[in-house]
Amino acid sequence: MVKEMRIDLNPSSLHKRHHVFVKFAVSFLLLGLAFRLFVSDSIRFSSSVVETPPIVETNTITESPPLSSSASSSSSSSSSSLPVQVPSSGNLLANESQTFPNVAAECDLFTGDWIPDPSAPAYTNASCHAIEDHQNCMKNGRPDSGYLYWRWNPRDCELPRFDPEKFLDFMRNKSWAFIGDSISRNHVQSLLCILSQVEQAIEVYHDEEYRSKRWHFPSHNFTLSVVWTPFLLKADIYEDINGVSSSEIQLHLDKLDETWTEQYKNFDYAVIAGGKWFLKTAIYHENNTVAGCHYCPGKNLTELGFDYAYRKALKSVLNFMTNSGHKAFIFLRTTTPDHFENGEWFSGGTCNRTAPFKEGEVDMKDVDIVMRDIELEEYEKTASIGAENGVILKLLDTTRLSLLMPDGHPGPYRQYQPFAKDKNAKVQNDCLHWCLPGPIDSWNDLLMEMVN
Repeated sequence: MVKEMRIDLNPSSLHKRHHVFVKFAVSFLLLGLAFRLFVSDSIRFSSSVVETPPIVETNTITESPPLSSSASSSSSSSSSSLPVQVPSSGNLLANESQTFPNVAAECDLFTGDWIPDPSAPAYTNASCHAIEDHQNCMKNGRPDSGYLYWRWNPRDCELPRFDPEKFLDFMRNKSWAFIGDSISRNHVQSLLCILSQVEQAIEVYHDEEYRSKRWHFPSHNFTLSVVWTPFLLKADIYEDINGVSSSEIQLHLDKLDETWTEQYKNFDYAVIAGGKWFLKTAIYHENNTVAGCHYCPGKNLTELGFDYAYRKALKSVLNFMTNSGHKAFIFLRTTTPDHFENGEWFSGGTCNRTAPFKEGEVDMKDVDIVMRDIELEEYEKTASIGAENGVILKLLDTTRLSLLMPDGHPGPYRQYQPFAKDKNAKVQNDCLHWCLPGPIDSWNDLLMEMVN
């Protein structure tokens, strides 16, 4: 007999089961509602995070202000900028156009110190053949080399080393000139030597005295020139290559030297400088008549002073450059101090120091103070006019940093092996120009940073 499966159809049992089912369903609904509310809140929270404005990077590079007489320049590094406070979402739109300050955006490149630098110079007299004999201190037998292992370090920013490859790429199809006296020629040789590590320049022109020259870098179609014009003005000079004069210089204060003005429109960049020639005895001419002189005893002429002539010269030069219609990039380099001690170049002066000065250890000579003040004043008067006419005029203020480096001059080693025959020989010292390689190489670090 097969036993049938019996289903309990008792009503009270059914009712109990239904009650359990209802409780289960209600619990499920409540659980689902709670989950939905949780997810909804999460979504709203997530949305509020997305709407928060992004954090501004602390190393954002902002445009630096234009250079002023204080010789400000943008810093090469922006990593030292202070973090920028993030605006709240409530005022985000109001701050959209706000430019956040960059503490490292400007730096006085010309206030700093010479610091030890163990790295070797960018070139030597063996790797560069553009060094003139008078500045070739290594070849001429200078026994010490400590002057080669210093570099200029601005106090508030980093000054990168000159990058010759980058410079030549930037100067492709352009022309650059150094306009001035023998210090300008000293400077252009430094630049040539640094650039020669990437490409050898071809000399394409020189004047009769080899004072003005022009070189071409064919791979970059870059032309580099030095134009010798010690007064920047028209001048009749009666002086041999050793500085010995047979008559007073005749200086025309109202006429620029055509040696450089006729070439000026060919130059995209120019470094222009006056200098020590204005301290020489000279007869001054204006309006085709003798107006006076500087240091001309016995001539019965009005002593106008070198500062009178120097201001006239700079005013004329800067007015010409800023109003010529040629939109060039111009550097006005300030005067270069010498380091003659116990006399001048013609009276037995020497420069035997072997280390830089520290700030406060040396004072600028009165004549250098006067010349630099004139340079800064005339620069200030002209820079804004130049900007209105599309001419960039910057101040290359090398005076103070050069003053602190008395050990970088040829001294007696302007001549080849001056003490080879007599260790006590009395020889003329050069305490104005710079050994190559030497401290003047740092001037090119400054130039490149200012062009950038």
